[in-house]
Amino acid sequence: MGLRTWIRAHYDEAGPVQGLAFALDLVTALALMTLMLITCIDVVGRYFFNSPLTGSSEMTEVFIAVVVFAQMPRVTWRGGHVVVDVLDHFVPSVWSRLCACITVLLVSGSFFGLGLRVWELAERSLKRGEATEYLAIPVGHVVQYIALMSWITAATMLVYGFFTMVCRPGRLRHLSAEGEGE
Repeated sequence: MGLRTWIRAHYDEAGPVQGLAFALDLVTALALMTLMLITCIDVVGRYFFNSPLTGSSEMTEVFIAVVVFAQMPRVTWRGGHVVVDVLDHFVPSVWSRLCACITVLLVSGSFFGLGLRVWELAERSLKRGEATEYLAIPVGHVVQYIALMSWITAATMLVYGFFTMVCRPGRLRHLSAEGEGE
């Protein structure tokens, strides 16, 4: 089975989003594997050779940021956020859709604003030459990655909102508390 066939079999997305989903999952998988290796090397070095891995805490921080922010767009466009629909059965569907629309706009606007502010902090960090203590990893590049992924999440939230409200409005009623839907 070729890579394209495997991706088509395991990813529900279509078109370029399918490739993006695979790329984000690949980045996440590689980051998690790296975290596992860092931890193993650090533990073995610390307890058997009395020499821990230099900079392991810095690398762990960076790779955790990579994992978390690589999956935010995926969680968003799959509708994987936790949804509490306590009042949806008691209010008219028009109100429910209006609340969903407001929520989509607030969440996407928040992620966009967060991305702007984080980008400013990244520029300031790069301008000052801030780097991690042991490995001298430029902090600004990691922060830029966080800003970019926040913007991508904002865009995917808008697309998800449009899709669920305009293209498939019945889906809003079927989202479960786990966000797996239908």
